[in-house]
Amino acid sequence: MSVEQRGSPPRRWRTPSPQWLLVLPALALLTGILLVPLGRSVATSVGSPDFTLEHYTTLFTDGVTLKVLLRTAGTAAAVTVIALLLGYPYAYVMTRVGPRMRGVLMVVVLVPFWTSVMARNFAWIIILQRNGPVHSFFQLFGLDVVLFQTVGGVTIAMSQVLLPFMVLPLYTALAGIDRRLLLAARGLGSHPVKAFWTIYWPLSRGGVVSGLILVFTLSLGFYVTPALVGAPQQSLVAQLLGQRTTQLLDFEGASALGLVVLVVSLVLVAWANRVGGTISAIGAVASTAPEKGR
Repeated sequence: MSVEQRGSPPRRWRTPSPQWLLVLPALALLTGILLVPLGRSVATSVGSPDFTLEHYTTLFTDGVTLKVLLRTAGTAAAVTVIALLLGYPYAYVMTRVGPRMRGVLMVVVLVPFWTSVMARNFAWIIILQRNGPVHSFFQLFGLDVVLFQTVGGVTIAMSQVLLPFMVLPLYTALAGIDRRLLLAARGLGSHPVKAFWTIYWPLSRGGVVSGLILVFTLSLGFYVTPALVGAPQQSLVAQLLGQRTTQLLDFEGASALGLVVLVVSLVLVAWANRVGGTISAIGAVASTAPEKGR
């Protein structure tokens, strides 16, 4: 006697929930503006008209693209480190002040989002150019330092623009840390510095990793600030992509270069999700431990 003959209910196919219909417009938009162009870029980068990987190998053998990639990676790394060094103390202060002062600090962080990108970059041009405030400051010490159209000037300007993308994830992570853990460590005789590195820092690493990856990936594709503040001889990846598509009409090479940057960004995001998930789990266990002891 079969299972169905014994009285067990027959198998029924699950009908999709009507709620999934709400996702279809977003999926259609995502397909049209992201997946279709991405597929065309992949096809363009490997076929002209036959299948070839020549456009990818050329990126590392033409003597120019590799230098631009390394310059972009170095600039992005410097911007990320500067944003972390400035953003971590700022986010920490936001968790320690009162609600009114916290609101003021949050407004300061959000001001760049309310300001025109062009206005910010032209302001940096005035600040960094010859006879500007920075140049005049260094002249007081007998130094002729002009940061306009230099990698250093681009790094400073990009750090200011991308600093909010570091502060906001850090503040979210730091605000969720139970400070009673630090008080318990101090009560057990731990030094404040040791308590910070053994308790506070590990619990904040999730926000740190999120901010690092967010700022670094945004720096890889930054275009406006390097184009206005930097020099054409020290261009970054986004400028090189624009030059290949608008001036050289090298769509195959531009597609290959864009896909390389995309793969690097996806690898970093995947690593961040893996590390962030582990850190989040540790933070959840640590934050719930005092509740169990009550």
